[in-house]
Amino acid sequence: MRGLPELREAVADFHRRNDGVAAQAEDVLIGPGSKELMFLLQIVYYGEILITSPAWVSYLPQAQIIGRRVGRLHTTYDKDFKLDLDAFVASIDAVNDKLRPRLLVLNYPNNPTGASYTADELEALADVLRRYEIIVLSDEIYGLLEYDGAHVSIARYYPERTIISSGLSKWCGAGGWRLGTFVFPHDMRWLLDAMAAVASETYTSVSAPIQHASITAFRGGVEIDNYLRQVRRILATLGHRSAAILRDAGLSVVEPSGAFYVFPDFSPFRERLEQRGIRDGATLCRRMLDEIGVACLPASAFVRSRSELDARLAFVDFDGAAALAAAEKTPLDQPLPNGFLEERCGSVLRGMNRLAEWIGQQS
Repeated sequence: MRGLPELREAVADFHRRNDGVAAQAEDVLIGPGSKELMFLLQIVYYGEILITSPAWVSYLPQAQIIGRRVGRLHTTYDKDFKLDLDAFVASIDAVNDKLRPRLLVLNYPNNPTGASYTADELEALADVLRRYEIIVLSDEIYGLLEYDGAHVSIARYYPERTIISSGLSKWCGAGGWRLGTFVFPHDMRWLLDAMAAVASETYTSVSAPIQHASITAFRGGVEIDNYLRQVRRILATLGHRSAAILRDAGLSVVEPSGAFYVFPDFSPFRERLEQRGIRDGATLCRRMLDEIGVACLPASAFVRSRSELDARLAFVDFDGAAALAAAEKTPLDQPLPNGFLEERCGSVLRGMNRLAEWIGQQS
């Protein structure tokens, strides 16, 4: 149930190459998607779960289903929705038991904001986590989709208590294959063993054909490296254009640095929207879907309040294979040509422009 030995070695080598950590095959656990592994981790770990907000939609519900104590760490637009270390330290120091067991779930590049952490920010965070002996589940499922190709894992600065979560669904475009990976520190084998014991009573093992196919992906090579460079170039170009369209329309948008999301804030138009009966994020998203055919998720789906007027947009409504084939005609050291996005990602641009036009019409 831990995964094929060849795959576990390929995953360990993948993280040694990409993250500079001393991972070994025996430190790896394979599961049917990282989502399942995260759920098992929260089942077997007995401490408080710390979640930054906004957060991916399943972190909080998983903890609530299991009945774990949850600490919500609110982040703000002016800090790119990244953890404020001063506020984080203050929240820990405010309780009597500063060293009680805690697990921080950290996701970067982030879903839903597209923001990520710099190496300096991760090193500073690692110092705080070490001070309070906090375990970190570092959800790096979008790591290889950081636009500059220079993703850094916090495990580089905090190897003794970092669990790296990854898989194939995002960077390899293989969501339906359902294969996730956890890499544990050597000294946390007790936690890996506990998860493996629960795994044997739930999913038992991942489909063998999927595991064998995944070995090729994690071993990498020239073909996969070139694929990733093209994917990053397309997503970066489209992400920056999408953010610019929304920003020019008067929305507040954190510039995405990875993944394929933007998280615009509609609050500059709150008064106008309220005049049309739009007072919360859910109503905002429903009206945009009904009136202009743009689908998005409200901030409340990401551990924010119902009254907030942020929403997540995923800019992936295009033929990826055709876009990749077209991008290969332009050398990687050159920008994609003018008109590329209009030709290959036109539905995304039309959606962004419809949204911009719609918000401009609110009165």
